Amino acid sequence: MNTIKDYIGEHKERFLDELKELLKIPSISADPAYKSDMLKTAEAVKERLMEAGCDLAEVCSTPGQPVVYGEKIINKDLPTVLVYGHYDVQPPDPLDLWDSPPFEPVIKETKIHPEGAIFARGACDDKGQMYMHVKALEYMTKNDELPCNVKFMIEGEEEVGSEHLDWFIKEYKDRLANDVILISDTGMIAKDVPSITTGLRGLSYVEVEVTGANRDLHSGLYGGAVANPLNVLSKMIGSLTDENNHITIPGFYDKVEQLSNEEREKMAEAPFSLDEYREKLDIDAVYGEEGYSTLERGSIRPTLDVNGMWGGYIGEGAKTVLPSKAYAKISMRLVPDQDWKEITELFKNHFESIAPKGVRVKVKPHHGGFPYVTPIDTTGYQAASKAYEATFGKTPIPQRSGGSIPIVSLFEKELESKIILMGFGLDTDAIHSPNENFGVWNYFKGIETIPWFYKYFTKLSE
Repeated sequence: MNTIKDYIGEHKERFLDELKELLKIPSISADPAYKSDMLKTAEAVKERLMEAGCDLAEVCSTPGQPVVYGEKIINKDLPTVLVYGHYDVQPPDPLDLWDSPPFEPVIKETKIHPEGAIFARGACDDKGQMYMHVKALEYMTKNDELPCNVKFMIEGEEEVGSEHLDWFIKEYKDRLANDVILISDTGMIAKDVPSITTGLRGLSYVEVEVTGANRDLHSGLYGGAVANPLNVLSKMIGSLTDENNHITIPGFYDKVEQLSNEEREKMAEAPFSLDEYREKLDIDAVYGEEGYSTLERGSIRPTLDVNGMWGGYIGEGAKTVLPSKAYAKISMRLVPDQDWKEITELFKNHFESIAPKGVRVKVKPHHGGFPYVTPIDTTGYQAASKAYEATFGKTPIPQRSGGSIPIVSLFEKELESKIILMGFGLDTDAIHSPNENFGVWNYFKGIETIPWFYKYFTKLSE
């Protein structure tokens, strides 16, 4: 297995060029205008899987965006690893905050990545991390190092809630049979501090609409006499948390898992500098729920955040109007044992109940997913830990993540196998933000580490 470093060194420019070509395609699942680019990306992933050594790869139609399936079966008596990833990306807006065009990937040196980082939408989330697995497969097949069977399920709707993946899994359940599911769509603590994600938060995403008068009104003639939907919406949102940043929706915390003091103390042992955290974000103070640390607020506690808010006039200059409508998009990150469907209903009932007279309120649910926690005593986790030890020279730290992969809990339920989250991103990669990037070192380190997982998982499964 030592030849993996040599193989990467020999092919690194090609590995980077192939990823850049994938990043050039604007596979934005949230916008129907990019439907053809979604299909183009799926076809490209299928071709790369075949080139990497899959015996079968195909673009599978769904009621939504297609799923790319691939497989390399060497012996049906051996274990099977199912790799999950996604080829869709977040919208790149706001475009004016990018230092380079989001779909024209460039490699630039940074303080954290002196060897360079790839800047493009999807560089880390998730094209770069997904493509590590394709290149790891290439190494294993070309060098006769693949010790077990491997399957790929690469979807195109993760960034919009994986709405049709449930359908795909049930339709192709027999084909997707596996012994462990391997995902790289998370991160690690630092380049010199490997970690394995053991928990993900769930998600409830809604859009709200507040309507006042039947048209925009002159703010001089009507201001102060008629409800302003933007003012009302601001007050309604403001009331959703109290002075301790505790969410005020009745029943919201009823099923929240309470970690013991021992578990919280163990979490606090993870390397973390509050000063560095503030410096990276260019903020002078942190903010959040009273009684919890920054690490806890970002992983084991639920949240409610406004992701966007609009209404009225936002063009150049001034226009004095009371808008007829105001809107907001709101996400709630959830923790065990919250049910995203229950939380969505609680939000809807509460938000409608606090609307004052003079306005009408609509709550439109978008998508969601359940929180997930994976045990650390499974064969898969032990294999991942040994893989990191082989390439980093140290034992990885188990860590809960604040992010969400909405479909993960469904995998375990429908496919009856555990999920291993081997992420190689960093919290500075600006995923979902302008100037998203993925370190070249991290990209190659992932390709180097993944084959070791296959080796140890096969060995430990004997």
